[in-house]
Amino acid sequence: MSTQEVSVYEVKLDATLKSMQQCQVEKGHKSCSLCEFYIGCETRRAYVQAVYDSMSKGETGGFEF
Repeated sequence: MSTQEVSVYEVKLDATLKSMQQCQVEKGHKSCSLCEFYIGCETRRAYVQAVYDSMSKGETGGFEF
């Protein structure tokens, strides 16, 4: 796996993290779990998917720690 591929996952993770944090600030929450839209939230779902993709480097199965 190339360094470029790894950085794509990190860039996406950073972008979704910033988006989620911005949403939390706008709603005045310190955590997504305090939000009324917690279940079914597309911003949170995108962040969770980016974390998974970053850990698995786009592969299905195990993670590299």
